[in-house]
Amino acid sequence: MKRHELFFWIIKVPIEWLIVFCAFFLARDIRLITDLIPDVHLPIQTIDTNHLLPFALIGSLLYIVLATFAGLYKMRIYQSRIRELSDILLVSLYWFFIYIALLYLSFGFLYTAQIPRLIVLFTVIITMIIVILERRILDKIETLLMEKNVLAKTKIILIMSAENVDIIDTLEKSSMYEIVWYAHTDDMHHNKIRYIWWAHEIVSALQSQTIDELLIIQNDFSREESHLIFEYARIYGVRYRYLANFFETTKINTEISFIGKIPVIEIQNIGLNPWWRVWKRVFDIIFSCIALIVLSPLFLIVASIIFLQDYHNPLYKSKRVWKNGHIFDMYKFRSMVMSAETEKWKLLSKNERKDGPLFKIENDPRITAFWRWIRRLDIDELPQLYNVLIGNMSLIGPRPHLGEEVELYKEYQKRVLTLKPWITGMAQSHWRHQNTFDDEVRLDTFYIENWSLLLDIKILFRTIGVVLSRKWR
Repeated sequence: MKRHELFFWIIKVPIEWLIVFCAFFLARDIRLITDLIPDVHLPIQTIDTNHLLPFALIGSLLYIVLATFAGLYKMRIYQSRIRELSDILLVSLYWFFIYIALLYLSFGFLYTAQIPRLIVLFTVIITMIIVILERRILDKIETLLMEKNVLAKTKIILIMSAENVDIIDTLEKSSMYEIVWYAHTDDMHHNKIRYIWWAHEIVSALQSQTIDELLIIQNDFSREESHLIFEYARIYGVRYRYLANFFETTKINTEISFIGKIPVIEIQNIGLNPWWRVWKRVFDIIFSCIALIVLSPLFLIVASIIFLQDYHNPLYKSKRVWKNGHIFDMYKFRSMVMSAETEKWKLLSKNERKDGPLFKIENDPRITAFWRWIRRLDIDELPQLYNVLIGNMSLIGPRPHLGEEVELYKEYQKRVLTLKPWITGMAQSHWRHQNTFDDEVRLDTFYIENWSLLLDIKILFRTIGVVLSRKWR
């Protein structure tokens, strides 16, 4: 998902909260003028600003919560406007009845100055109208910016035949897509779009990491080639969508969306959807800030002891591979001698990890007794909380590896590079040193495909248990 897509979804939350909040005050002003009921004039009832303020705050927060559970803030790329409209109407209706129920149940306990029910009714009507308009305006702004090439369009590979040529017009009219290649079965000699034929050419295009989406309209590739293309789309984090009834393998992580009026099915690469990524990032920032403050005395003590051992920098900066092959600096407490990198090449023949690209020696001669102790308790990993804070790592997930290790990955193992690297994960909390490298990849892939908040909590507590059990061993 591109950053502008993320931005235009996130911004809906504060805007719609503000809409509902202001709707209370606008509804009160309308009520002072009219009750909007023809030929009926109800006694004018109102409420002052000081008493209306808490009602507006609670009401706006309730609306956001209900809208979130109804999926109005779920980050779909393009969805049915009719469905979005019906969802807004239903959320507004539910909000009205739940809010009225809360008012009756809490009267006398939480408040004594009542808000007139007609003001609440006006509020829900105003909210429905303005939220619908707000979403149409935001969509229009995003579309216009993409038409003017201010925002990047979604780059896709289209697998189709000459019979499906009308889909090209549909995509180009959407102003949101840029068809980079079309594939199979006939070359239509299109002036603007390049043609590719072989499955390995599609794989090469996916490996280039310039493609956002693979859209299958009609597929004449063999079953083996189709699955190869699908697997590479997963490895490189490319969105995979197809027409209904095309893909024979049943998948539970699918979602229906629309291109114009055409319904397509997307097989989601990861269980962590964009909205949960936002909340996960918020959690990372809060957790890392608190942890860095609380652990600062420990940081100071450990850094001082390491420095006094050889009078060199207690922190070690390691180049690691980030999402989609990008490089970043990962920080650790130094737990080896300064010449560790040079001496590593002399010790390669003693590497105990013969199952993959990783290097590990149980009694590494480059580590002193104190450094071995801080490694045993994983204290050397704590400076990575700074990486979490600045955003190039997160708390839970696949571990980052060195560039020379990643170069030795098999293609299917690169799947673990589709997400931001994290401090701990499935492989670190489950059978840790007993895992082969393939076991680690399988565990991390399971995490990527089946992410949930509960799974994160389980991994976090299991990691704490693993570290404590190593201490008392």
